[in-house]
Amino acid sequence: MIVAIIQARMGSTRLPGKVLMDLNGIPMLQYQVDRVVKSKLIEQVVVATSTLPQDDEIATFCKKNNIAFFRGSENDVLSRYYEASVEYKADIIVRLTADCPLIDPAVIDMTIGLFTKNSLDYSVNTVPPATSCFPDGSDVEVFSIQALERANQEATSKEDREHVTFYFWKSEKKDTFKIAQLGNHENWSKYRFTVDYPEDYEVVLKIDQGLKKRNQFGTLEEIINILIEHPEIVDLNSKYYFGIGWNKQGGIEA
Repeated sequence: MIVAIIQARMGSTRLPGKVLMDLNGIPMLQYQVDRVVKSKLIEQVVVATSTLPQDDEIATFCKKNNIAFFRGSENDVLSRYYEASVEYKADIIVRLTADCPLIDPAVIDMTIGLFTKNSLDYSVNTVPPATSCFPDGSDVEVFSIQALERANQEATSKEDREHVTFYFWKSEKKDTFKIAQLGNHENWSKYRFTVDYPEDYEVVLKIDQGLKKRNQFGTLEEIINILIEHPEIVDLNSKYYFGIGWNKQGGIEA
């Protein structure tokens, strides 16, 4: 069972409540789920939020819209992922974050394909950042339940527990996992359409408006073409490119 787990919470310090902010008439989380379910390989989509009262709103939203969800620790996101994976009987987990609403299901499937064809423990497209060819906002991570269980049992640092997959690729254990990074025919890593700050939200709004005008779904290439043709959109959040807001590691901000 291939399960996509989208981590989401209301308590973002940078842009509180962002995961349910309106994205041209659709809550951002719903917008993302609608794209993820177009994956040809994912069999179940689950939203993983915390047990904090402030995240009751996410649980209520999921119930109302028939979206599967799980509630676990706020800060120990590794345990939240593991417990959600067990509950939904996942063999392969696709980790997504709710601050990446423009995720391309084709990129998801390519990352899953890299994982399955090479019998990996972990495949990813945007980490490590130094060798990524993908924009911030198109982040996909795929790992086995066995690798996740091992990380959940062995990882002890706050950083590893909070960031879920640090234990695979950044720790001294890296060489004991079979990992690979997805390549791309173009290097688009300089672009950013994750949503961490108000300026990022404006970028995503503009991209979605551009897609609607063109009657396009919004593949990664279509999104990049909009950004190339409209540098004024890029300028909206350019101060966060590789700066204080750059968060390729995908922490608990989502």
